[in-house]
Amino acid sequence: MTTTTADLVLVVDDFEQWRKFVCTVLKEIPNVIVQEASDGLEAIEKVQQMRPDLVLLDVGLPHLNGIHVAREIGRISPETKVMFLTENRDDDLIEEAFRAGGSGYIIKSNAAKELVSAVKAALKARIV
Repeated sequence: MTTTTADLVLVVDDFEQWRKFVCTVLKEIPNVIVQEASDGLEAIEKVQQMRPDLVLLDVGLPHLNGIHVAREIGRISPETKVMFLTENRDDDLIEEAFRAGGSGYIIKSNAAKELVSAVKAALKARIV
């Protein structure tokens, strides 16, 4: 008998309607449990408590921006993957996001086409 463990995804965005939409979409993926946070400090606290497999992270967050949150996640939970989900298209910021530990970068307006496949790929690629 094989057992499948669920993957935990933390969605971090200060815009509640968007965050709820993303959570609803992700809950349709089999064996995915979705949690949410509305700002950078809450995200760090939840990562410390839950050790999620993946964090979907906006760049522009209250209290602590996404770049700083990604760096902190890398420090406290290096096994957690970080994927940025933002509307910011600035090349320098995208580069900084990857330097901060991001393993992916999705533009929100492309999320309908890219989000589910990107999340599945990120979760599948994690080292067991």
